[in-house]
Amino acid sequence: MQIGFTLPQMGPLAHQPEEVARFAREAEALGADSLWVGDRLLAPVDPTVGYGGGDTIPEVFHSVLDPFALMTVAATVTRRVRIGSNILIAPWYAPALLARSLTTIDRISGGRLMPGFGTGWSPDEYQAAGVPMDERGARLDECLDALEELWSANPAGYQGRYWQIPQTYADIKPAQTPRPPLYLAGFAPAAMRRVAQRADGWLPVHVPGAGEFDPATVNEPMRSIRALAKEAGRDPATLRMVLRVYPAPGTGLDQVVDTIMRAGRDTDVDHAFVEMMNIAASVDESLDKAQRILNAVRN
Repeated sequence: MQIGFTLPQMGPLAHQPEEVARFAREAEALGADSLWVGDRLLAPVDPTVGYGGGDTIPEVFHSVLDPFALMTVAATVTRRVRIGSNILIAPWYAPALLARSLTTIDRISGGRLMPGFGTGWSPDEYQAAGVPMDERGARLDECLDALEELWSANPAGYQGRYWQIPQTYADIKPAQTPRPPLYLAGFAPAAMRRVAQRADGWLPVHVPGAGEFDPATVNEPMRSIRALAKEAGRDPATLRMVLRVYPAPGTGLDQVVDTIMRAGRDTDVDHAFVEMMNIAASVDESLDKAQRILNAVRN
């Protein structure tokens, strides 16, 4: 099982941006396999839709650092760990801008980027991004098409309903060929079909502290995704999973470790990462808990 951790990006950890590089270096030295970012744009005072179906936005989302900047920092100060996003809200970004940023990070890292995309849930964030939320699925599909073109052709161009890129020279390609592996999130039927037809892997999530990890919550959707992939003429065995272990506030590390161990034993998950924003208030505490998790899982 490969094990990663989120970079200090959200909540109290976001107030120590000068420590991001140290966290990345030391987490790699501890034996972490990957470092991750998320993508939050707003913490509305009066949200149209609250987090997790509630009426409010958690305080940890009041402070958020830019995901592209943090991935770049991590890429420059490490040599081995993978650099992942779970998730970037791809419909917010023009594909040409997204391709430029991700290509740069993949080149800087020497081919260690693992971009994960999704569509998000906040109407307020879509309003702030200037993108109609009801177009999010179609825009994600076009974004994937445009990225494929920009990463495979030269000259490259794209003409879609929502995004248009005139023919352009695209001499710089990602370090990974034919492109970085793309992961997609979501449990809705349309999201699962998109994973099956378009992605290299799926991004499930479990919340320790909200109940024990049930392998069926991963195995059954993945079985459906692989069946859809086979129908689409793809090899279902090539699809991977990266499990986001997202502890609720106050969750003990034993529950985090138990989730990782069960996933490694009872599912096809071979890569998991731990979201640190709810269980650590400083970079030093985050590194201490990362070390304890790694020791518990590997020893």
